[in-house]
Amino acid sequence: MPAAATAAEHGGDLGPRAPARRTAVRRLLWTAAAAAALAAAAVLSLAVGSRAIAPSEVYGALLHGGDGPAAQVVRTLRVPRTVLAVLVGAALGMAGCVMQGLTRNPIAEPGVLGVSQGAALGVVLAIACAGVHTLTGYVWFAFAGAGVAGAAVYLVAARGRDGATPVKLALAGAAVNALLYSVVAGVLTTRAATLDEFRFWQVGSVAGRDAEVIGQVWPFLAVGALLALGVARGLDSLALGEDMARGLGQNVAAVRITGGIGATVLTGAGVAAAGPIAFVGLAVPHIARALVGSGHRRLLAMSALLGPVVLLAADVVGRIAVPPGEVPAGVMTALIGVPFLVALVRGKRVGS
Repeated sequence: MPAAATAAEHGGDLGPRAPARRTAVRRLLWTAAAAAALAAAAVLSLAVGSRAIAPSEVYGALLHGGDGPAAQVVRTLRVPRTVLAVLVGAALGMAGCVMQGLTRNPIAEPGVLGVSQGAALGVVLAIACAGVHTLTGYVWFAFAGAGVAGAAVYLVAARGRDGATPVKLALAGAAVNALLYSVVAGVLTTRAATLDEFRFWQVGSVAGRDAEVIGQVWPFLAVGALLALGVARGLDSLALGEDMARGLGQNVAAVRITGGIGATVLTGAGVAAAGPIAFVGLAVPHIARALVGSGHRRLLAMSALLGPVVLLAADVVGRIAVPPGEVPAGVMTALIGVPFLVALVRGKRVGS
């Protein structure tokens, strides 16, 4: 009897825990699969292009040096391109996750706070007024424009009662976006040379970027990622509603400010380096949520893995879609993202 009672007691204990354990194992397996997909996408990015290079040659170029043409292509062109795609994809995925959590809006993405359009205005002014004509020079102007736009949106939304609520943030972002777009269009229509040069950045691409650009943006990406991870618990509480979040001891204003700064830094640095890459920040958090649930710590980590996978895959497909030319990654992500957005709108009660 004591043994039977003990077995029954253990059975009663393990029963409720079994689903939680299965869920934890499933999340771990999905995380491992995402990491493997990222590794595979990185190898494809190094091997595939106008000239295909065997994985063994890629391995040799990375670990054993070599001065042949294949080794030079891998080290000087494809490694910086791949590293930048990983950084930008992770940044946009995490930024989209934070913005959806802050606004409680399933179709929020990194452009919702006017950050992308602010970066665009920074690049336009750099070309038209400051005489900057190099990508490494654009980065600082784009980042500054993104930061100013994000701050302006928050200041507008914070005025009045209740502070920067999700609805006010979205409305302020739409208003600032429209204003910045008008200014960009006004400058471009009066300066044809600026328009021609701006197109190269605006299309969104990780091609043609070198290690200097990576060195300029990675510290900002690291800071933005730390800020985003720091508000993960606050975002979990905010998902339950502001009153519930306050009841759980969260400083809602601090969560919004810290999360907004983190998302702005991530988006600003990513957009400054690669141009406006569409739909990564929208689609990746939804995919991550379907795999690991809605807890923001897991969600941010999975978004940081899946964002680079999506961007690398789009970049690789763009290289081989129309040989011998290339389709920029920003165009490919938009082509992929439009059907996803349609499916999202049809499959979810977005209005609710």
